[in-house]
Amino acid sequence: MNPVSARLLSQQLICPQFASPHDVVAWMGAMQAQEYRMMRWAVGMRTKKPSAAAFEKDYNAGRIVRGHLFRTTWQLVAGEDWYWMLELCRTNALRGLAGWMKSNGVHIPQAEQGTIQQIFSDYLERHRIALKPDFVAALAEKGIAMDDHRLSYHIRLGEYSGLLCSGDLFPMKHSYALVKDKLPVQRLLPKEEALALLARKYFRSHGPATLEDFVWWSGLNSSECKNGIEALQTELIQEHWKGLTFFRHRDSRARGFRSGTVTLLPSYDEYLIGYKSRHVAVHPDHAHHAHNQRGIFWPVVLLDGKVIGNWSVPGGKLQVEIFHPEADLHDESLQTEIALYHQFFNRRQL
Repeated sequence: MNPVSARLLSQQLICPQFASPHDVVAWMGAMQAQEYRMMRWAVGMRTKKPSAAAFEKDYNAGRIVRGHLFRTTWQLVAGEDWYWMLELCRTNALRGLAGWMKSNGVHIPQAEQGTIQQIFSDYLERHRIALKPDFVAALAEKGIAMDDHRLSYHIRLGEYSGLLCSGDLFPMKHSYALVKDKLPVQRLLPKEEALALLARKYFRSHGPATLEDFVWWSGLNSSECKNGIEALQTELIQEHWKGLTFFRHRDSRARGFRSGTVTLLPSYDEYLIGYKSRHVAVHPDHAHHAHNQRGIFWPVVLLDGKVIGNWSVPGGKLQVEIFHPEADLHDESLQTEIALYHQFFNRRQL
């Protein structure tokens, strides 16, 4: 088993199978979306013909939704997955949020939560889309002032209550909409069915991966993740590599890997953040180039799936720094990837 080439194929980083951004997100299950601009490239680079305009179209239509689900962090999910995923992760998400509020000395009574959510709802009934300053203004009209930190908690509680989800795509600012207006109502899944579906999505798109990887990615407990895996007994294949047990889906691709492939991986990308077993792609001696101990992930350059450098876009000009001393990087392949990145954000035709 070569977990590097297998993950590149599963994650659609080489030979992508999907034409639309929505289909990529639906395949991936949930994609880290910490960086508002970088999340678009994370999805676009996994499509057959990357286009920022195509991403915007799916996002504005509610076919892609951004919110706080698994691990209580920013993620993209397909619109049709929002309801059952929120139901599956809500208990853990609220527990995590309560812990953050307590550590910051914040207490929000139930009555206050109801009042604020009604104000959010009333504003969005009139205006459809809201930025955070719009909520501040709506609260001020009611004589309510609160600091940004407390407002953020109220917005998050609005997400977990099923009131709020992402609105339209703005250049740099996240917007909000009412779930009932943005997303068609979908039936909720029994927990066992939801766990099995989440496991299927994860191991098809992230495999080969370990149980510990799945626990980390989902934020669910080990028993729940084991139940999800056990429900897929006929679909998952166990393989062993360097003392670890990996699972891959029976439908995973084995062909398509091309030597010399260069990838400009965005910050917080699923290829790294979606696993505990990141050593598959980045040598422990180089891990500090990819992320720090506080959970900050930087854009990295991959050569055949291995981290060899970093990249950034200061002033709009993409710059690359290769730190791996033995990287045999062909400049033509790198320039092709750089051109693709610029074309992605410049291409306005769908």
